[in-house]
Amino acid sequence: MSVRIYVGNLPKEMERGELETLFSEHSEDIVSIKLISDRKTGKCRGFGFVTVKTDEQADAIVEKFSGYQLEESELKVEKALPRAKAKGDAPESDNGSNRRKAKGNTGNRGKSVTQESEAAQPDPRWAQDLAKLKELLAAQATSS
Repeated sequence: MSVRIYVGNLPKEMERGELETLFSEHSEDIVSIKLISDRKTGKCRGFGFVTVKTDEQADAIVEKFSGYQLEESELKVEKALPRAKAKGDAPESDNGSNRRKAKGNTGNRGKSVTQESEAAQPDPRWAQDLAKLKELLAAQATSS
């Protein structure tokens, strides 16, 4: 099974050939390289993806190129989050670092899924700040 690697913080002038050259040492492991470019200007949007054959190869590339200096930029290299298959589907991840969450839609079957336990609980990273905000709002409401 192939593994996608996110390569971020690329210079705006970067071209696909330059990205291929950067990873040429691992060319036998690489399945594909994709540089994401702006539709209007055609210039690099600052990131791309490298797909390799195995998880071990991905780990080796992430370890080698994470923090790599390229034209005054420090590259951000990590395993990519899985893509959502349909609108409303969330990428599945076991580390809890999803950028998006599904909004009660299974996508394929059209059935609604309620995630009350997730909706009722605040994000633990922001729980303390949320409590402070609630206190401030309550104080404002009583003083008006």
